[in-house]
Order: sequence, then structure tokens, then C-alpha cells
Amino acid sequence: MSLRRCFLLLSRLPVPRRACAIRRAASSGSSSRPPDTSLFVPLSVRSETSRDGDIGLELSQALDKSEILKALNRFYKRKEIQKVAAEQGLDARLFHQAFISFRKYVLEMPSLGAELHIILNDICCGAGHIDDIYPYFIRHAKQIFPMLDCMEDLRKISDLRVPANWYPEARAIQRKVVFHAGPTNSGKTYHAIQRYLAAKSGIYCGPLKLLAHEIFEKSNSAGVPCDLVTGEERTFVDPEGRQSSHVACTIEMCSVTTPYEVAVIDEIQMIKDLARGWAWTRALLGLCAEEIHVCGEAAAVNFVRELMFSTGEEMEVHNYERLTPFSVLDHAVVSLDNLRPGDCIVCFSKNDIYSISRQIEVRGLECAVIYGSLPPGTKLSQAKKFNDPDDPCKILVATDAIGMGLNLSIRRIIFNSLVKPTVNEKGEKEMDTISTSQALQIAGRAGRFSSVFKEGQVTTMHHDDLPVLKEILQHPVDPIEVGDIFVSLSQVDGLYFVCNIDDFKFLADMIQHIPLNLRSRYVFCTAPINKKQPFVCTSFLKFARQFSRDEPLTFDWVCRHINWPLVTPRNIKDLVHLEAVHDVLDLYLWLSYRFMDMFPDANLVREVQQELDHIIQQGVRNITRLIRASEAQAPLPGTGKNGDAAGIQHRSRGSGIQGPSSSRARGNKTLGRASGSLGSRLVQEGLLTPELLDQLRSEWSQGRIISTLNQITRRQRIDSAKRLNE
Repeated sequence: MSLRRCFLLLSRLPVPRRACAIRRAASSGSSSRPPDTSLFVPLSVRSETSRDGDIGLELSQALDKSEILKALNRFYKRKEIQKVAAEQGLDARLFHQAFISFRKYVLEMPSLGAELHIILNDICCGAGHIDDIYPYFIRHAKQIFPMLDCMEDLRKISDLRVPANWYPEARAIQRKVVFHAGPTNSGKTYHAIQRYLAAKSGIYCGPLKLLAHEIFEKSNSAGVPCDLVTGEERTFVDPEGRQSSHVACTIEMCSVTTPYEVAVIDEIQMIKDLARGWAWTRALLGLCAEEIHVCGEAAAVNFVRELMFSTGEEMEVHNYERLTPFSVLDHAVVSLDNLRPGDCIVCFSKNDIYSISRQIEVRGLECAVIYGSLPPGTKLSQAKKFNDPDDPCKILVATDAIGMGLNLSIRRIIFNSLVKPTVNEKGEKEMDTISTSQALQIAGRAGRFSSVFKEGQVTTMHHDDLPVLKEILQHPVDPIEVGDIFVSLSQVDGLYFVCNIDDFKFLADMIQHIPLNLRSRYVFCTAPINKKQPFVCTSFLKFARQFSRDEPLTFDWVCRHINWPLVTPRNIKDLVHLEAVHDVLDLYLWLSYRFMDMFPDANLVREVQQELDHIIQQGVRNITRLIRASEAQAPLPGTGKNGDAAGIQHRSRGSGIQGPSSSRARGNKTLGRASGSLGSRLVQEGLLTPELLDQLRSEWSQGRIISTLNQITRRQRIDSAKRLNE
């Protein structure tokens, strides 16, 4: 794609996607700012023979290149020329690049245009002024930097100030804004939903498909017809497909042109999210509803009030307290032997989930598993299993995916770690201690009002994490405050920042070579895919190629691509692949609502996806068996060549069990996965028999490695310990 097309693509980005959150700093107010010219890459100009032939030579004489070089260098150094060029958009950097290209063009072209040839000849003969070169120079500069012709248009398009004015339907009415502020399990969303159900028409906007689906079911169960709209699904309760007066949707899918009596915006604190925050800003400023009910943390009250100043709308604040208390225990769990019914162990990596699930099974206990990449149906199935008082499953192992969207009957939250991978403003991955807001969101899952446990408890797996957790929870939630984040050329008010479009650029680069029209390319670049999954990225690329050939992606084509039918997973690798396939089907459904003629078999694909969900559920129900199979074949996903789990960097972080050494330094290796290297060497050198190695693995997995080592001779134990330390 040419640079001109890249800029045109950027300029067509819908404004609501590019400014999303309030900032407490004063309004910047600058009318314009220079573009980041480091983004400008010069195009090459082919050295073709002039259409004028040698007319310039015939009318004057041959050019002396040494004299031409001297004249060009004098032209380059003239301050007046640099000033005039700057007015055309050529800053010092672009001016230098343009001059180098122009000089090369003049000196290397076999023949120049007649006018330029004569001008240069006159300058060399003293009959012309050096400034006469400028018109030819600037024309060449615009050939290699074509965006110079549309800089002013780009600046106008990128003027993102006063976003409240982008929504004339909302500005045409005087909206009533009500903020329901409170912690998790305080009833804030319940009160907003009650008003939603009582209204003649309403829209619920939530961050997750699970939350939208919950309101969809709750509304219809209450006798209020309600439709469901997500990126991948449209469900109309009316048999003839007519829209209901109420709709529950994911926040990106809300309509800002349809009038409603009541709108509910859930989890408003997510307006600060670098990738998705634009959707909350768009909903808050643009929903055309008589009443806007906003639900979220009290820390968001001030910035929402400030944002409403720009629309001239007043805001009521209703504060709520937690309905059931939760307390931080004075002791850590230390060992998985101390687990009790109703416990939920929270991890921040799937490898930790795999490890802990395996350890729990060894103890004869059954556990449910929930993490972010599982399909919604599987999450609900695991939640139902854990909540069922008649089910033997009484332990839950989960990531922070339980923080919202699931109703769980948890008595005690146990943080296995307080460190979570995050992505900073530059898109770089970092490991950081969880924030107060995150800790409260997760801890608040314990002892929920509607569960059998009326009082929640919170603790950690490890002793040294407990004081850190207490300090985090005692710290007040910081008011939402976002730093200065700007995209080149964009002008935003001080209340807003421009969203991170790294995912957009990633997909744009991936399909750059595929011939697509501008609208289609833009839609493909906004597709919500997991770029960490190679199979998903490959599928995205194949979808785009098939689309570009104007060949519909039929049900049979999709089945061949995913090798349907699929079977129950045999190991963790199979399970991860099935999750990726589910994401690919999500992508198909998402595209089917944007290009119905090219993705015609949405209903058939949805049926396959539901069947795949059941297959994944079977795999998750037998996850410990899958882990055992994976251990017997190869390291788990994310582990090193010797089996070191990337997410389980030392003994206590992964399992909560004390190993031979009390050291908690990161990097200690897990003995149970060393069989491919260290274990085999010990057997080959006669220090361990295969039987003892198998027993060692078994005892390690049960946390009794010391007793196993005591069964080995003193010499064997010393030598083994030395090799383990190596």
C-alpha cells in the first residue's frame, strides 16, 4: 500500500475510535501541532528519459555536472528557500530528504525536461537566479512525499477537539445522567437495571458478551422483550425479526442514533482503557436516551462529571456500600492441603492454572477452571459446576476473568500471585503488581450477596505476599487520570487521549499485500482477533485472501479450513488449538454481519461453534487428564525446552508447595518437568533407577519430595542435589 493510501486509511478512521478518555490535566487548547515527519517515508522516483527528449540540450548546451552540483548546494543552504519550503510542509528533516532525492535526480537523469535543463544552464552561465530552481524542487518533493498535497485536509480530519459535538442527536435533547457509584457487590448495577426494566425502551451496554447475555436473559425472564447484539451475534426475540424496545449489547455495538428512554453503561471505569476506552466515551457522549445510568467505581465520578460539563448536562450521584463484608485473613494458605470448599485460587497465567489444577487432583479433590480464552459457554458451564451444591467440585482455579461477568459462590479468594502481565501505553508487555482497583474487583467476588456465603475472605497462597495484598487493598483507588497520549497530527482536548491502534496497525501490515478496497480493508483491520494465536492470524489472512478474490467463504470452505469435525482434546496442546478454532469461528461470525454476501453461512457456522463449545467443555472437565498427557509427551505451552514453565518461575508461585530449597528466587526449575534432561542423565549415570525416578516425580507432584529423597542413599542424595542446583 502506498504511503498516500496509508494516510487516507488513517484519515478514514471513525472519530469515536480515536478519542476515548478524560484527563484531569488542563485543556491543551493548541490550534495546531507539527506532524511527526518520522512517519513519512519517501517514494522512489523512476529515472526515465524525459518526454522532451534532448530539446533542452538543443536549445542551450550540455550541462557541467560539477557546476550543477555547486549550484544545487548553494540552493540547499539558502535560508529563504528553507523558509518557503517549510510553509509547504517541508520541515528540516523532509527538506533534507527531498533535496538529496532531487540532487540525485538531476545528476543521474539521462536527460532533463527542457525547462529545467535551460534554467540550470542559465544559472551556470550567470544568466539565471538560483531561486529559479525552487518550483522544480517543490514539484519533485511532492512526488516523493505525496501527502504534502493533503496536509491541511489531514489536519482538519484529525482535529478531534470537542467530541461532544460529534453526536447531534444526543445534543438535541437534555439528558439526565445518574452515576451509580460503589464497589463490587454493592447493588449499583441492580438499581440501574431496575430502572431499565421499568422503562418503555432501553439499552444496556456492557464490556462482555457474558454480561450482555445475562441482562438479555434477565430482561426476557421478567417479561420485558429484549434483543441481544454483540459483535458476533444478533438475537431477536420477535419471531418475525422485528426489533424489541429493549436491547442488551456489548458496548462497541450500541447505537448512538436510536432514541431510548433509559440507557445503562456498565463498568464506566474502563473508559481509561487504552484499546477499548473509545467505546465508553462514545456511549457516554453519544447515546440518545432521556436517562443515562452509569455504573462503576467511585473513583470515576469526578471525571464523568467533568466530561458532562462539556455537554452542559447535570449529573446525580448515588453512592452504594458493599452488601456483604469481606475480610483479609491474617494467614496465608501456604499449601494446597489447606484448601476448603468454596475456595477460589486466582492466577495470572494459564501455566499456573494447569499446575495448580494438577496438584489439586493429586489430593483427591475436584476443581473447576475458568480463564479468559475459554468460550463463554464453557465459562458458564464451569461456573455452574462450581456453584452447584450437589456437585463434588468445590474448588475453583481461575484467572482474573472472574472479575466481571460471572456469578460465583465463592467463600475465599486466594491470590496465587500479585504480579500480572500488563501492556503499557507503548504496547510493550510488562510485569507489574496488580492495582488497588484490580485487587478489589477480584476480592469482591468473595461472599457475594446472592451466594451461599454471606461473608467473604481474602488471602494469599504465600506468606510474603500477604502484607503486600493488605497494603494494596488499604490504598484508596486513585482517581482516573490518563497521561498525554497523542497520535501524530491529531488535535485533542485536554480531557481526552487518542486510543492505542497497535492492533489495527498489526492487521493492516498483515494484509498490506492483499488487494482490497479501502472500506473492506478498514473493516478487516478493525476485526477483534487474538494476535497471539498463530492459527487465528493465519485464518484471518486466508479470510482476507479469499475475500479479495471475490469468492464467498462458504460453510464447506470453513469446515475444510478448520478440519471439521474435531474430536475431544487429548492434551493441553489440543485444547489450546480448539480454543483458537473457536476464535476463528467468532471471526467468521463477526465478518458475516459486515459482509453478509461473502460470509453467507453464519447460521451453520454458529451451530458448529456451539458443538465445538461442548467439545471444549469436555476437555476442560478433564483438564487434569489433559495435563498428565501433556506431561508425558512434551512441555506445556509456554514452557522452555527443559520444561521450565514460563508462568511458574519458582516452586511456590506455581503450586504453593515447599520444595527442597526455601529459596523463592525466580528461575528455580520444576523437578517434575526435568525428566527430559536432568532426570534422564541421572538414570544414565546410575544415580537413579527408572523406578525411583517415577516415584520421585510422583512424590514431587504431591509435595513430599523430601521423603522421597530420604529413600535414596546418602551418596545419591548429595549427587542429585548438586545436579539439581546446577
